[in-house]
Amino acid sequence: MRPYPKYKDSGVEWIGDVPEHWSALRLKWVCNFLYGESLSAQEREDGTIPVYGSNGIVGYHNRSITEKPCIIVGRKGSFGKVTFSEKKCYPIDTTYYIDCTSTKNYMRWLWYLLPLLKMDEFSRDSAVPGLNREDAYRNIVTLPSLYEQKQVVAYLDHKTTPIDNLISKKQKFIELLKEERAAIINQAVTKGLNPDAPMKDSGVEWLGEIPEHWEVKKLKWLAKIRLSNIDKKSKEGELDVELCNYVDVYYNDNITSNIEFMKATARQDQIDILCLAEGDVLITKDSESPDDIAVPAFVPSSLSGVVCGYHLAHVRPYQKHANGNYLFWSFGTHGISDQFEISANGVTRFGIGKQAIDNSLFLSPPIEEQEGISKFIEMKTTKIDQATSKIEKQIGLLKEFRTALISEVVTGKIDVRDGGSNG
Repeated sequence: MRPYPKYKDSGVEWIGDVPEHWSALRLKWVCNFLYGESLSAQEREDGTIPVYGSNGIVGYHNRSITEKPCIIVGRKGSFGKVTFSEKKCYPIDTTYYIDCTSTKNYMRWLWYLLPLLKMDEFSRDSAVPGLNREDAYRNIVTLPSLYEQKQVVAYLDHKTTPIDNLISKKQKFIELLKEERAAIINQAVTKGLNPDAPMKDSGVEWLGEIPEHWEVKKLKWLAKIRLSNIDKKSKEGELDVELCNYVDVYYNDNITSNIEFMKATARQDQIDILCLAEGDVLITKDSESPDDIAVPAFVPSSLSGVVCGYHLAHVRPYQKHANGNYLFWSFGTHGISDQFEISANGVTRFGIGKQAIDNSLFLSPPIEEQEGISKFIEMKTTKIDQATSKIEKQIGLLKEFRTALISEVVTGKIDVRDGGSNG
């Protein structure tokens, strides 16, 4: 891999020097971001043409609005994400798109170039984050001839394909590990640890047979459930608290002091019942989709001054009847979690009420057995999580290498023309 014979200063710090015969100009002179068009959810159900949102394919329609190939750039939601479609498609109004009508450059070369601009950092709308087109247009990019663009693409396709294949294999292995993890949890929570235990009909179709000495109970008989009414505002006359928020629960299995909690205020009576104590479980009670509700997090140790925030339900087990860690694992199992999806109400945003949480059915082994099941699951899942983490780090390094290679080639640090010649 050799450099070009002669370089010049691009005038842009992150690009540095570029080949002498290349241009460096603003993105608005290279391509035009066209707005995607609105399409109802119902209209995405029928057809063969892929419908693209900001995070990928979100359905299929009976007509397209682009010629092939096409580049889709996230405008809202996963803004700045760049996707390539080799076929005709229908980008919706959460995206921009680039097709043959909006650039004279080689489409696949643009696909390699655009992620280097880090457009996911361009949002200036704090309420609904999104990519501002004019901000994107101001970026300086390097521009070789159309002939060289095709040579760059041929080189990068050849070099990145084995990297992408390796990443894909590792990602599939992670999916297998996740499936194994879910199977271990589901088996332990719903059938116990003794494969020879006598079984009985649970009386609940989706639970099937359960160990003979287990019971099926409503959650309200196993724990005290409260919906939090503590918001993010600080009010005069209230006490200072740290607030465990929706995102803290959604993205963490365990709520610990390592989390950077939001500062807020609350009344003493709210603090008394919504403080985080050892063994508590917190669940999300709202979501953008009904299948993503009641995501749980466990509180392994009491957290002084930390309270459960708005959009969450606070579940405190009755110590004689339920182990908090066992309830945490139970919330994530098939069947039990399906109850909350069925109970969710809403149109564009979904939620579950206290009655639905109170009356959800859980399996209730003896308390000593719940503790044993929890320890078994922790032992098994820790090993799987460690293996998953190791593979994720490998994937991260491969992606870093891939990005660095693309950056070197697209900005002209490596001469990939036939034999690295001057022509």
